[in-house]
Amino acid sequence: MLFFFFYLFFFKLSAQTNLKGKIYFDNEPKSNVTVYLNNTTTGTITNKNGEFNLEVKNGVYQLIISHIGFQTIKYNFDTSTYTKPLVFSLLEEEFVLDEVIINGKENNDEWEYSFSVFFREFIGTSEFSKFCTIQNPDVLFFEFDSENNILTAEAIEPLHIKNEALGYDIFYDLKHFSIEKKFTKYLGYSYFKELKGNKNKQKKWRKNRLKAYNGSQVHFYKSIIKNSSKKEGFVINQFVRKKNNDRPSQEELSKARKELSKSNVALNFSRKIDKPKNSIDSALVILKKAKLPKYIDYLYKSEIASSDIIHKENNQTYLQFDNNLRITYLREKEEKGYILRNPFSKPRKAFLQASNIIPLAEKFIIYPKGILANPLDVLYEEYWSYEKFAHSLPLDYEPNNDD
Repeated sequence: MLFFFFYLFFFKLSAQTNLKGKIYFDNEPKSNVTVYLNNTTTGTITNKNGEFNLEVKNGVYQLIISHIGFQTIKYNFDTSTYTKPLVFSLLEEEFVLDEVIINGKENNDEWEYSFSVFFREFIGTSEFSKFCTIQNPDVLFFEFDSENNILTAEAIEPLHIKNEALGYDIFYDLKHFSIEKKFTKYLGYSYFKELKGNKNKQKKWRKNRLKAYNGSQVHFYKSIIKNSSKKEGFVINQFVRKKNNDRPSQEELSKARKELSKSNVALNFSRKIDKPKNSIDSALVILKKAKLPKYIDYLYKSEIASSDIIHKENNQTYLQFDNNLRITYLREKEEKGYILRNPFSKPRKAFLQASNIIPLAEKFIIYPKGILANPLDVLYEEYWSYEKFAHSLPLDYEPNNDD
């Protein structure tokens, strides 16, 4: 399964600023409105006068204003240009759920199945995912487009996700979720709150957070910015992906299936055919080759340096490279669940964690906090597509604090 996984967030570090503001609805101050910096643990709620106050490190952020029944407000701001309190007016949300979605909710079996698929592709199937629960699943609605094989999800209020593996209560404002063919895409805004626990739980959470961070995309991006990827356990290889000419085309496969459908002879796909003697044999040979991969990856550059893929331009840091990257993390092996996720694969021992970065743009801005300005610029494959939301950490997480 491939996936796009992205946060809408902007971040840059330095000193601190006291951020003040006020929220209104119908020209009246609105209390109990959630105000937070996207994908961080920094947030608050407005008081009875609709006011909020946040201490934030200087930089560029995305402020999220969220309240059930109202449209989410997204506000990008730079603390260097912030000079006076911010003022926002809420607008009521208008949910338009068509009959297909509503009926899907009424059909409990269909909803349960869709929810299981959603959980698997959003939260994941890793060890950490077993300790994650969606506290308010009833806010989710699903629609399945059978003609195009697309599953989409909507949430009428932020999802409340409890991650007892990492010690967070997470409020996730889901804006988009879809599964189309082998691609999973989701988009939203996150607010993290630390769970309370005894010393043993705190110790476990610190250990698990460090495990989630090590080898992650954020860890990798931070390491290449610091030019320390090799020191921190990453090996970067470059590969090109080419069409497998040994695999039959869709036209050839269709003709072979049509040929076999006309036959009254019992078919034996396990029979070895060195030299086809008739059209049935030829069709069987073609269909056997359908199991071959559509594409083959060819490694052509090994152990490249961080400096080979990082470029500075106009005070911005860019990630830019030809073809694709293969990232191997040397300090952790794959989870057993990752090895077993394909029930038809042969049993094997755990390998080192390996992931692919497939670029969808010529170059892309990368921020010091280890995120891309536009996460849609890349596609992740293999291990990073396995570690889904259950491994998410707030972007103000610092590994040294939990070491």
